[in-house]
Amino acid sequence: MANITTRPVTKLGIVGAGSVGTALAYAALIRDAARQVAIYDIDSARAEAEVLDLSHGTQFTGANTVTGGGNIDALAGADVIVITAGARQKPGQTRLDLAAANVRILESLMPALMEQAPEAVYILVTNPCDVLTVAAQKITGLPSNRIFSSGTVLDTSRLRLLVAQSAHVLMSSVHATIIGEHGDSEFPVWSSATIGPVPIREWQISGRQVFTDELLAAITDDVVNAAYKVIAGKGATNYAIGLAGVRIVEAVFQAQNAVLPVSALLRGEHGISGVALSLPSIVGSGGVYKMLEMPLDDGEQQALQNSAETLRNTMQNLGIG
Repeated sequence: MANITTRPVTKLGIVGAGSVGTALAYAALIRDAARQVAIYDIDSARAEAEVLDLSHGTQFTGANTVTGGGNIDALAGADVIVITAGARQKPGQTRLDLAAANVRILESLMPALMEQAPEAVYILVTNPCDVLTVAAQKITGLPSNRIFSSGTVLDTSRLRLLVAQSAHVLMSSVHATIIGEHGDSEFPVWSSATIGPVPIREWQISGRQVFTDELLAAITDDVVNAAYKVIAGKGATNYAIGLAGVRIVEAVFQAQNAVLPVSALLRGEHGISGVALSLPSIVGSGGVYKMLEMPLDDGEQQALQNSAETLRNTMQNLGIG
């Protein structure tokens, strides 16, 4: 009898069984992104309950298994590990305070993960993700292509949604990107944004210019503050970041060489080095192959430098240099 061939067994490890980690696992199952999904959380009862709940639904997905709990060896041999665990921002706590707490968590977490999955590609979703990417890279010594963060992949999706709604077109017909810090200094690159082949400022409905400077500024503001709006209403953002995270995972598992605005350590792109921030990047089987230098106008070039400076100041205050 001939051997039955199956697709390669791909193992996705998820650190953190909170709202983001479980949304990621759920999205991975529904999209059939990995054959095996393993979840680890120090709260073993929570992790085991989430694993049980998810595994009960695997009859209705692909040939997937869900395992995990409170033991880190559940992640042994994972091909990709997504890190969602970290301290939550408390009322009155600054982002800098949050960053310091999460760097401390990474200092103990990353070496333990490396023992379980030394060959994995690591994707950080925990915030502030740009700062934590640099910290994790320094802790592990991994090449920067194998340790990066989700960056502005979700912010870019938020941007395209708002542009598509204003233009009355399908979201996938919008070509616009958010770059820089995943945070308050991020910005859209309007100078090269298009709807189909039409530059965004030339888009018209009934002979009227749709994207005035005022509307572009309002859309930018909406994107930058989108997470705050969701958090105010429901306490956390989880579904969209779960889908965005799995989109990046798929690019790695399927060796897609997809261009996605992830955040990795810059090495001279746009004259910036030593910080991680988001630029359109080629993501494939080994992680980030290349960060692309997109054309920027003078204002955008300055905004990118300002974003890098913001991150540099945070890193300096944390003693990451």
